[in-house]
Amino acid sequence: MRLQQLIGLAVYNVENGKQVGKVLDVILNEDWTISGIELEGRQMFSSSVKAVPWEEIVAYGEDAVMIRNQQAVRKWEAENIQLTFTSGNGKLKELPVLTKDGTMIGYVADVYFEQELGNTITGIEVSDGFLSDLMEGRKLLPYIPGMIKGENAIMVPPNSEQRLEKTMNSVNG
Repeated sequence: MRLQQLIGLAVYNVENGKQVGKVLDVILNEDWTISGIELEGRQMFSSSVKAVPWEEIVAYGEDAVMIRNQQAVRKWEAENIQLTFTSGNGKLKELPVLTKDGTMIGYVADVYFEQELGNTITGIEVSDGFLSDLMEGRKLLPYIPGMIKGENAIMVPPNSEQRLEKTMNSVNG
C-alpha cells in the first residue's frame, strides 16, 4: 500500500461506528516506520495536532481506517513530529533522492509499506518529473539500510539507482 492512499480516508471508531475524522497526513519515525496518522481539524494558532498512534489502528483498507476507540485520538505536539509524508518542515513528499556519491535519482512521489509487515516502510516511489513519468513511468527504490532523510534530501548509498524497479501503479500503466 502507498501512503498517498491513506490521505483523505475516513477514520472510524470501531466501538460505536462514529467517524472521528479524515487522514490529513502520515507521521513517520527516523527508523522508517509509521508512528501514526494526523487527522484533519487542527485549530489555528495551536501547537498540537490530532493524531492516532499506529498501535491504535485496528484495520485499514481502500475505504477507511478503523481505530480502537475515541481514546485513540490524542493531541501530539507539532514540534515533536520530526517526519511526515505531505506537510511541515519534515515532509518526505517531493524531496530529492540523492546517492552519497552525488547522483540524483529523482524526487519522492510516494512511500510504500506492506500491510503484512505492519508499519514498516518498504520503498520510495521516485519521479523524474511529469514528462518522464508519462514516457517511462515512475520507479520504486526498495528500502535500503543506510537510507536517511536529511535536511533537504533523502540520502541513499552509492549505486542505489541500479536498484530502481518499475512500479505497477505508474502514471503510464
